[in-house]
Amino acid sequence: MLNTEPNIAAPDDFYEALLAIHQDLLPAQSRLVDAKLILLLSNHIGDPEVLRQAMAKAREGIVPAGQDAILAARA
Repeated sequence: MLNTEPNIAAPDDFYEALLAIHQDLLPAQSRLVDAKLILLLSNHIGDPEVLRQAMAKAREGIVPAGQDAILAARA
């Protein structure tokens, strides 16, 4: 089961470190670092069901490209 409760001992320190790994990188390099981090953490988690839950949660509320204009036109 995916844990979505706060679970990082020092969240501010983690966030600072997360920002630091992107320092001085071009956008494409930053996306590559994010992708590598996702794959490393996914491998560490290992449980396919937890990973599916995390992917669904991450995608939640994100409107596909182009759909935002359609939704705005309907409002």
